[in-house]
Amino acid sequence: MFRALSLRRSFQSLHHHHPSIALVAAAATATSGTLKDPFNPLRAFSTSTQPSSSDAELRKYLGYTALVLFCGAATYYSFPFPENAKHKKAQIFRYAPLPEDLHTVSNWSGTHEVQTRAFHQPEDLQQLEELVKESNEKKAKIRPVGSGLSPNGIGLARAGMVNLALMDKILEVDKEKKRVRVQAGIRVQQLVDGIKEYGITLQNFASIREQQIGGIVQVGAHGTGARLPPIDEQVISMKLVTPSKGTIEISKEKDPELFYLARVGLGGLGVVAEVTLQCVDRQELVEHTFILNMKEIKKNHKKLLSENKHVKYLYIPYTDSVVVVTCNPVSKWRGPPKFKPKYSKDEAIQHVRDVYKESLNKYRTGVNAAKSVDDDETDVNELSFTELRDKLLALDPLNKDHVIKVNHAEAEFWRKSEGYRVGWSDEILGFDCGGQQWVSETCFPAGTFSKPSMKDLEFIEELKQLIEKEEIPAPAPIEQRWTSRSESSMSPASSSSKDDIFSWVGIIMYLPTMDARQRKEITEEFFHYRHLSQTLLWDKYSAFEHWAKIEVPKDTEDLTALQARLRRRFPVDAYNKARKELDPNRILSNNKLEKLFPLSEAI
Repeated sequence: MFRALSLRRSFQSLHHHHPSIALVAAAATATSGTLKDPFNPLRAFSTSTQPSSSDAELRKYLGYTALVLFCGAATYYSFPFPENAKHKKAQIFRYAPLPEDLHTVSNWSGTHEVQTRAFHQPEDLQQLEELVKESNEKKAKIRPVGSGLSPNGIGLARAGMVNLALMDKILEVDKEKKRVRVQAGIRVQQLVDGIKEYGITLQNFASIREQQIGGIVQVGAHGTGARLPPIDEQVISMKLVTPSKGTIEISKEKDPELFYLARVGLGGLGVVAEVTLQCVDRQELVEHTFILNMKEIKKNHKKLLSENKHVKYLYIPYTDSVVVVTCNPVSKWRGPPKFKPKYSKDEAIQHVRDVYKESLNKYRTGVNAAKSVDDDETDVNELSFTELRDKLLALDPLNKDHVIKVNHAEAEFWRKSEGYRVGWSDEILGFDCGGQQWVSETCFPAGTFSKPSMKDLEFIEELKQLIEKEEIPAPAPIEQRWTSRSESSMSPASSSSKDDIFSWVGIIMYLPTMDARQRKEITEEFFHYRHLSQTLLWDKYSAFEHWAKIEVPKDTEDLTALQARLRRRFPVDAYNKARKELDPNRILSNNKLEKLFPLSEAI
């Protein structure tokens, strides 16, 4: 009844970013079906078998076996998680040769991965309800998982998962009230494309448009703008399919306590089947990108927060450059700004190309070095800035001096990219985050809209000082955004005061290489970077990690400390009580949820 297919966010994207995963996917699906839609591989497969000789069949399966063994080893070294290291090697040989019913599920950055025989994709609400009921009776896991974009793999569970990619319809549009009711599996881009004919859109956006609505709400994702709340605040009602109580509809009017708890419910209180969202008028925005230094940022910070609908800062470590990006509605009276950029797009990126060619000469020593540069020239000229940055960092990602050189090239690129861009909000508010990466993002209070505390800038100054003191090979950008408060009790920006604002700061390290040992070294360095940030800053600024980016410590003492921190900030007992009532057999849970919120018998 339910389709159990191998999860692939985009077969083409994974082949580009992680060839070993794509090859495993190809091997696993080659005999069972042909991919119809490469941009939504969770949809239908059509079965097709070809007759062949016994010798050909034998060679084919021997080839698959060798391929899986090789890719399994590559996958092991590519995802070096301390907490998983003990059983990684056992996994490789346990699943080799790969059974046809075993599905490999990985997040976008390839930093978390599980293999499961239970991956369900109901096509409508009735099938979902039957699946949840049957799974609860059998006590079989069906952890809700969305598009697999969360850096920490919060939706993954080896025991079993349910994905709503086939439940992706717009069910109802109320143009007058500017509301839309959708199935939770719809992707953000699908939604905004589907409602633009009504002249409405979402109030705010995260950086990437491929998230499913259910997932983006459940983890408390956000855009930027000190007057604008996180995305969960746009939800005015939800339909949850729960293991113990069946399908329930909740809103501020119907069970407000559960509603505010479940809006950012981390998939643990029920499978979000439908969501009703409050939208806003679709409007054109003017994006203005310019460079300031830290002194200028301090002088203009309050004005930048109060006078711009959307604003974010991109700090470039080891430089004094801050890229400021503001977005505001096009003036009805003046129209879009008349501005001629000083540099063309090609001229803005040329310096980065030159640095890449120069670096190639340095790192590819020998008589063929110049030829290597010439051979790469055509491709380099076709690469975007973020793709060039990945190539540059891949040459020596943990060499601080090399990373500083790349950061200075990035600062020069942004300096030559200053200017304006006009477009619809759903086109403008996205952001090219670059390639595969490790991310840690924290949220902390920054005063009120009328009286910012300036703690957000103090946080950044201390973070930059830490990077320089510890000589961390920190790439750009350190991204800083703002939101107003959320009424959802599990949101990192939760507050009872309407005027409160919160700052969100993300640090990153890219994984620009497929070299397994290099990826492992970058991973270790990133967690060192993150640990230093946590030790110096988190408690001091009351900072808590984004739910899609929080990692579970391996060390028991560290885990206990994290659990205590979460209890100080969030209503953990109320959340666990709701989990116990709605999901008594914990079929919607996974190892991450169990460790973050251990259930006690007293609840």
